[in-house]
Amino acid sequence: MNIRPIKNEEDYTQALEYIESLMDAKPNTLQMDELEVLTTLVEAYEEQHYKIEAPDPIEAIKFRMEQEGLKQKDLVTIVGSKSRVSEILNRKRKLTIEMIRNLHKQLHIPVESLFLDYKTNCA
Repeated sequence: MNIRPIKNEEDYTQALEYIESLMDAKPNTLQMDELEVLTTLVEAYEEQHYKIEAPDPIEAIKFRMEQEGLKQKDLVTIVGSKSRVSEILNRKRKLTIEMIRNLHKQLHIPVESLFLDYKTNCA
């Protein structure tokens, strides 16, 4: 394949198809070099055209809860109380710095996700 910049959807689709054909490439071969270069080009194209916004903090918490099979009651030791957990997850109260630290430390949610601004349901 003639490797070149990805400028449009057709180039992108062709690159993905070629990457798929190279997935079994052996290390230190021309095919592996092509795979690495194409992967970099595809990532750059996707970053520009398919940017995924980070989830807001509450969605990040809910996602981690789902991943770990956690219930609201499991967050009591992290957030403070059963009612506090409910207020946070129902967007009636914002996270505090201490809650963010605890969520990061105990659930390994990236701090960057927890510090994003989000709307509450308070008047």
